[in-house]
Amino acid sequence: MADASIKNLTKQIADFCNERDWNQFHNAKDMALSLTLEAAEVLEHFQWKNEKEIQAYLKTNNADIAEELADVMYWVLRMADRFDIDIIEAFNKKMQKNAKKYPVEAAKGNHKKYKEL
Repeated sequence: MADASIKNLTKQIADFCNERDWNQFHNAKDMALSLTLEAAEVLEHFQWKNEKEIQAYLKTNNADIAEELADVMYWVLRMADRFDIDIIEAFNKKMQKNAKKYPVEAAKGNHKKYKEL
């Protein structure tokens, strides 16, 4: 298996796009649209299904869902690279922020938004 670090995945994506001369198409708006569309394709797998149907669906369609999640990850990494964002640093900062917004003692077992805790 190839090195799956964020840095190497990002380089793989950049190389793929550079080889095809796609930078000219990867502006902020179109990349954000692509990310949204791919996320919607993940959601589409679960549309109109109840929890029991979802569990059955997952057993036979996991590979398809994995592909859609990979497409979402592609655009997250592509955008981070193009916008010069250290996605690992951004993720860690966001998790620290979430930990403050959702302290365990208030949020554990609770689905309320942080403003309602």
